[in-house]
Amino acid sequence: MPIIFLIRHAENDYVKQSRLAGRLPDIHLNERGRIQARALAERLKDLSLKAIYSSPLERAMETAGFIAEAAQINVIARGGLLETDYGEWQGKTLKSLRRRKLWRTVQYAPSMARFPGGESFAECQVRVISEIAALCNQHKPKDMFACVFHADPIKLAVAYYLGMPLDNFQRLFVSPASITALHVSDSGSHLMTLNYDISLNFPKY
Repeated sequence: MPIIFLIRHAENDYVKQSRLAGRLPDIHLNERGRIQARALAERLKDLSLKAIYSSPLERAMETAGFIAEAAQINVIARGGLLETDYGEWQGKTLKSLRRRKLWRTVQYAPSMARFPGGESFAECQVRVISEIAALCNQHKPKDMFACVFHADPIKLAVAYYLGMPLDNFQRLFVSPASITALHVSDSGSHLMTLNYDISLNFPKY
């Protein structure tokens, strides 16, 4: 089965402001995010990617666009890679959300968490894993492809393929513009890279 690069989109102002973007439209990469995306494209351009799939949200599509231009292939939008549906929480600052009773459940018992007006982590995990499985079935065993999407869905996918309980997935960390690589095969799944942060050597604001 293929090697899958799970790539978190690059920085936008919601990330910079510690605000939960969710599925809000018209959230674009900021200047630092564009620098990160170019660095991602440079890092991945020689890997002979067979395809680049992306969440339809702008910040993911823009990140994927830089990678696709360098790899000279097209970006394919996939609804199954959408961000977690945070419902009424989207657009709020993390500082304000930490004061809510649900916050502790989200952090320490996420298998029990459902966002008001949104989805549960369990539903998100099933959606993302179903999408990745469908994409794997479209590729040959030695293919490599990239999925550009969002932090929580990436962590949920990694947790599933490593056999981690859903309640432990928050122990994983995925930075903006980071690369996580999985080899998925009939004999099991192997984590090759977790949170390779392309921007560690970038100057801070």
